[in-house]
Amino acid sequence: MTTSTYSGFPKLRAVDSRPVLKDGRLFIALRDPLRLTDKTILIPQSIAPILALCDGTRDARGLNASLAVRLGLNIPIDEIKQLLTTLDEALLLDNDRSTEAQDQARHEFLDAPYREPSLAGQSYPADPDELNSFLQGYLDTVEVKSITEEGCGLVSPHIDYDRGGSVYAQVWGRAVEFVRSADLAVIFGTDHFSQDDRLTLTRQHYATPFGVLPTARGVVDALAKTVGEEESYSGELRHRGEHSIELAATWLHHIRGGQPCELVPILCGTFDRFFGSEQNPENDPTIDQLLCTLRSATTGHQVIVVAAADLSHVGPAFGGRPLDLVGRARLQSADEELMEFMCAGDAQGFFEAIRHVDDANNVCGAVPIYLTIRLLSPVQGERIAYDRCPADEQGTSLVSICGVLFK
Repeated sequence: MTTSTYSGFPKLRAVDSRPVLKDGRLFIALRDPLRLTDKTILIPQSIAPILALCDGTRDARGLNASLAVRLGLNIPIDEIKQLLTTLDEALLLDNDRSTEAQDQARHEFLDAPYREPSLAGQSYPADPDELNSFLQGYLDTVEVKSITEEGCGLVSPHIDYDRGGSVYAQVWGRAVEFVRSADLAVIFGTDHFSQDDRLTLTRQHYATPFGVLPTARGVVDALAKTVGEEESYSGELRHRGEHSIELAATWLHHIRGGQPCELVPILCGTFDRFFGSEQNPENDPTIDQLLCTLRSATTGHQVIVVAAADLSHVGPAFGGRPLDLVGRARLQSADEELMEFMCAGDAQGFFEAIRHVDDANNVCGAVPIYLTIRLLSPVQGERIAYDRCPADEQGTSLVSICGVLFK
């Protein structure tokens, strides 16, 4: 780290953090989900508690005192200042520098002809022919039930293709006929870095290596008018780096043989305020108005609705205990209950099952799945596939995923 005389009251932005083992030492890797910088910052685990205290209420001396009183840690003030300078230079602090960088990035994002696929060339091939062969390979290695011509939506994972490819292939392969007949796709995707329950829109088009899926701007404008411009677009830049919609849109485009259709991409925040109270999304006027507007604005279209959603995230990788055989069985039982509510078209039952355990399994796709069921209601689902994917090298953390087709 560079020497520093950092002064100020640092507030950490929403960042992607994950444990990393390097040269036998444990670090916390910090990455900016908005991609204001490509830097990844490695913080030694021994000083990582500082991050939790960077809430804008303490300067370096205050952080030093809080660490000593709360945790018994004596981290020198100069070392704290060096860390804060590193975070500031990486634009990971919520301040004027990062705000200016966000404004510039947002203008560049909106001025571009379309949203570039952020994972092309990393998680999947960027070349369309190679990508076609890559995805077709998953379809060729799974047993797809008889293709159905009837359908109105599906639950698709948003985990990487390497781990979730089989589930993607089974559910999209089953839905091929009604996916190809659609002229408009509504995709509810998990907003992994939202800190509230906002539904975030964009008028920007989405590109895949197969071409551009044009955003249905008339539908988006109608939704923004209902929800409010500030509410709808304040977090729009997260569309640039968020992978959930991208991974579903890429399969959509592939199954359609490269033929585009219009898209309504909606990033979904959390249900934390509902899980922690007696409030209920079933009675929330904003959700009611949004779904009513969405139904009205898409009238006359052949619509497919997609929940780009994973299920549970459990184990040390997500702050929990290592899973043993009993834990795995309990996880699958909890997931089975959620899938039963999905297939019954019971959005309220799905929500209550998660709230009942205070979202103990960190269901990453709760909001997209709930909104998909509500939008399509009355609807019935068919379970197509389920899997539990490793989330650490020890096999003690898992991400569960499913494929459900709605008719």
